[in-house]
Amino acid sequence: MMKREETGMDRALLEKVNPIFQTAQMTLFFLAVSGDPDAAMLVRKMGLDRDRMQNSMHSTASPEQVLSDIIMMEIRYRTMGRLAEHSGCTLVDLPCGYTPRALSFAKKGLPYYGLDLPIVIREAAERLSSLIPPEKRSLVRFREADATNYISLEKALADIKGSICITTEGLLMYFSASETGVLCDNIRRILEKKGGCWYLADPESAILHILILRQLVGDRFMEIMTSAKQNIRDKSDVKIGESPLSVTNFADRESGIREAEAFLGQHGLKARRIPVAAYMPEIRSLSNVSPEQAAAIREGMKCCAYWKVTPAGSVPTVDLNTNAKEDFGIRADLHDGTLSFALTGRLDTITAPKLLALFTQIMAEHPAESVMADCRCLDYISSAGLRVFLIIHKGCAGGLALRNVNAAVMKILQQAGVDSVFRFVE
Repeated sequence: MMKREETGMDRALLEKVNPIFQTAQMTLFFLAVSGDPDAAMLVRKMGLDRDRMQNSMHSTASPEQVLSDIIMMEIRYRTMGRLAEHSGCTLVDLPCGYTPRALSFAKKGLPYYGLDLPIVIREAAERLSSLIPPEKRSLVRFREADATNYISLEKALADIKGSICITTEGLLMYFSASETGVLCDNIRRILEKKGGCWYLADPESAILHILILRQLVGDRFMEIMTSAKQNIRDKSDVKIGESPLSVTNFADRESGIREAEAFLGQHGLKARRIPVAAYMPEIRSLSNVSPEQAAAIREGMKCCAYWKVTPAGSVPTVDLNTNAKEDFGIRADLHDGTLSFALTGRLDTITAPKLLALFTQIMAEHPAESVMADCRCLDYISSAGLRVFLIIHKGCAGGLALRNVNAAVMKILQQAGVDSVFRFVE
């Protein structure tokens, strides 16, 4: 019997399991290109390369796509920062990524909490803290957390006194419907306990992107957006835009907005749309387009909105089983060519890389024909966990079979449309 050990995880593995890890680096790079001096310093320290991050095995990002991404990232980063400043609350950046917002808030004497995956926190905390004056470092806290795990969120925010302002930028485009629902329930519970609000850039992010691309390339915007989606699929085997809070139909966005608002209502939340233009500062990257294009993009931001989300007062029934445990365990056994895993707890963005790293290590040393995963004690599986299951399934000749799948995990498999991929055994 082999017990789980901490195994080395390279960046390619982390990108495969957690695509947000990749986009967090791209955001920092684009902010640096836009002219942010703090972001430029971090890029140099991290040695980031645009071609490695932006391009994929099948496609290369066009100059117009890169420029539209730079403009969009700068608008989102700087406008959301202004909204958080005006809230008068302690900022909770979820996820914080590698952006230098902690540095800008510390310079202004404002408290900041950055929450993200362990690998991001380890790298970001060290680099950013070194740039903050010693007398202001106490204003900044970095914490490891999984957005779908209430226990980890509660622990990360336990020492905050007073109201909080949670900001989410780019996270939900990678979330499934079930993950989005769990996140909404968690945020509502946190806000009811702490007070404050949740600023979301995600619902109308696709609309904002289309408005920018149309000004740069005209009718070619769909071709470029399709290429961008392919880049993400190549790097992480993940669908995007599946979240019920993502409005992706530009032609009928009013209907999409109503559906997203209704989804929030089902989870005890309400939203107020705030036009991006109302809080958008001067955007440096717009100097790279014509004056006419820049004016049209600014005008378009009057039609796009970020959402201020607060508890609605009504409390829905919440299945807390998805947050029952924070720990995770793996037992592994190799017998007659079959590698068996017994999984316990939550297989999520933090723990899924551990399973994949262990699978990769064992297969390198003792190749197996097939894999069996016992899910009797598996409380929850996120999209990151599903990606690992699919990678394991493709990584051995006999594929992955699932044993003793409980009702909660089966529901998630069915919602994700992957229940037909695996063989189920009792």
